[in-house]
Amino acid sequence: MAKKTDHFLITCEHGGNRIPHRYRHLFAGFEALLQTHRGYDAGALALARELARALAASLFVSTTSRLLVDLNRSIGHPRLYSEATRGAPATVRSEMLEGYYRPHRNKVEADIGAAVAHGSRVIHVASHSFTPELDGAVRNADIGLLYDPARPGELDLCRRWQAQLKVLAPHLKVRRNYPYTGKSDGFTAYLRRRFPAEAYIGIELEINQKHVSNGSRNWRDVRGWVTEALRQALRFSGARRSCR
Repeated sequence: MAKKTDHFLITCEHGGNRIPHRYRHLFAGFEALLQTHRGYDAGALALARELARALAASLFVSTTSRLLVDLNRSIGHPRLYSEATRGAPATVRSEMLEGYYRPHRNKVEADIGAAVAHGSRVIHVASHSFTPELDGAVRNADIGLLYDPARPGELDLCRRWQAQLKVLAPHLKVRRNYPYTGKSDGFTAYLRRRFPAEAYIGIELEINQKHVSNGSRNWRDVRGWVTEALRQALRFSGARRSCR
């Protein structure tokens, strides 16, 4: 049996802190919050675009703030809406879902479905970043790779990616399933329920935001190491480009 080709997909759910004009009144008093890690994932959009270019991958991004509605949370999750929006009328919250949440997630799921129907295996990297310190605790990692350990393809790719980063940037601390667990609520967790392990590999990439704020050269270097390490990990794992 011929080995499946791979279809590469990059997403960024928290790429910006934009609030559409019709909802700005809800954010009176929350303007400063939009500039923090609560408002968006600093650096995640730039890295997503770089990864997509390097892999000639499909790219889906959102630049609307997660404080409007969080595209990486399941419907019904207590943090789907923020303190600025959860008190809005149900009709307004429904508008947010239909206008921003569902379009992004539906497009991504459709792209995966089309690739799987074509016979390809999908390798999806969701680009995120995390604040260096949360609730007084310093995050002890430069890069996190989140995955489901029960899915062999995800485990193998993250091990290889981590190993290649150790070669290219040994001074960076790369941890798996840190600062969050890959099985916790998120878009990749949802997609794992939709597609079998042999057809879908979903990895959440988390970059420490201290690298984004430490200067343009350092941040360019980190993006380059992460991207090249992934390319090498895919090469050594025998990933094959989809021809569709």
